[in-house]
Amino acid sequence: MPNIKIFVSDDVNESGLEPLRSAGFEVEKRTGLKGEELSEAVGGCDGLIVRSETKVTAQLLEAAGRLRVIGRAGVGVDNIDVAAATQRGVVVMNAPDGNTMTTAEHTLALLLALARRVPRGDASLKAGRWERKKFVGTELRGKTLGVVGLGRIGRVVASRARGFEMRVVAFDPFVAPEHVRDAEIELAPLEEVCARADFLTVHTPLTPETRGIVGAKEFARMKPGVYVINCARGGLVDERALHAAIKEGRVAGAALDVFEEEPPPADHPLLALEEVIATPHLGASTKEAQEGVAVIVAEQMRDFFLTGAVRGAVNAPAVGAKELEALAPYLWLAERLGRFQAQLIDEPVRGVEIEYAGEAAGLDASPVTRSFLAGLLRNMSARVNVVNALVIAEERGITVTVSQRHGAAGEIREPVRTRVRAVAGEHTVAGALFGQRSDGRITEIDGFRIEAIPAGNMLVTRSSDVPGVIGRVGTILGNHGVNISRFHLGRRERGGEAMAVVEADAPLDEATLEELRSFGPVISARRIVLE
Repeated sequence: MPNIKIFVSDDVNESGLEPLRSAGFEVEKRTGLKGEELSEAVGGCDGLIVRSETKVTAQLLEAAGRLRVIGRAGVGVDNIDVAAATQRGVVVMNAPDGNTMTTAEHTLALLLALARRVPRGDASLKAGRWERKKFVGTELRGKTLGVVGLGRIGRVVASRARGFEMRVVAFDPFVAPEHVRDAEIELAPLEEVCARADFLTVHTPLTPETRGIVGAKEFARMKPGVYVINCARGGLVDERALHAAIKEGRVAGAALDVFEEEPPPADHPLLALEEVIATPHLGASTKEAQEGVAVIVAEQMRDFFLTGAVRGAVNAPAVGAKELEALAPYLWLAERLGRFQAQLIDEPVRGVEIEYAGEAAGLDASPVTRSFLAGLLRNMSARVNVVNALVIAEERGITVTVSQRHGAAGEIREPVRTRVRAVAGEHTVAGALFGQRSDGRITEIDGFRIEAIPAGNMLVTRSSDVPGVIGRVGTILGNHGVNISRFHLGRRERGGEAMAVVEADAPLDEATLEELRSFGPVISARRIVLE
């Protein structure tokens, strides 16, 4: 395996990087780099590990020609241009479970601090005052906690809140009521959650759809005296609207661990309010979490380079090591079928249809489909791979249709059948696995029954089914120094049209192809190269 170099640009836990070093990878860690200095450092690396400080922009990705995977030691990937990474075929991984408990606990710490006015009481006492009556708090028991977003962290927060005997009402359009009924969580529309909450906490990713999800309209629906907590991402809560709601007395207090701009400016209006508790993005800042997310992303990156397993990816289907072992023969076969199809067609591709049958119909077909498209489109873009194949297909207006066909084992001859439509026509190529599932072969081309190994140098001819064609083709190849290793012939009916697939020891040059095409019975002769 070639030398793999990983660059770590943020303060990632050192012991968490050990899986990469143990695998023999070169790991370089330099933090605080910006601009050209960062681009130069990442330029010769295969992997990049970041936290939230490094901004992985399209420009940085452009400079990182070798980069194959980015690992985010944490959950949020809003500091990474995922679309640009996908376009360039770079896998983006995160560690979604690594800091779940830590962030949930920090949310609860701020919840309690707000309810019992802990920071202000602490500051008052340390200033020499004893003001017990000034800092009367409120109990959590019997209060309603509104949770916006019921992902991993949101659910843990809701569970712990139930331990305080709080009622929990939540908004999450992607969660079915029956999935949270046993957890005693009530689902409701966002406006109802805002209206009923005594405490409101936000736990969604930051996307264009969720930016400002708690804004002026939501604050207007809240009951006076509500408390707001954000330990997820800056920008989810509209900071100007929050400031206004506090000043007018509708919001009694807020606890913020994240800000739209980090670090926030010293004159940030919210930092000047006594009703606001602020911490410097400490949600994931525990020893356990920092080591945990580093280990998770390091192990994911190690396995990606060593075995091809994809785990924790936000822009590619997850494929574990065991699943990859089962899929590997199909991935190889699909990629070869795609490359074979690409060399049958001279016109722009308009559509792709892939049918999975038999055992293949019971597998997760998404990685196999991507593998076929990566083979088909590899000559259209220098960066095409399984990560960006669907994106490139969409950009080029290529429709992709996937179907499944179930039947008895004896009825299924081709587990993978592909059809590629171009402007002037279409081609179908099917394939199957033989032996110990590792022997992949082409079994049909455009309706001709052919059994050929999709590898090496190949010649595909269509000709009239008349005597002397096979001999003449062999003679032409021999005259040009091309040795035949295998010869496969298929025909639909006697005396009609025949197809031959020749496996050769060396590539065919244009002179050889031209002589073949000039032989009267030959309708077409096409060179196929599958390294």
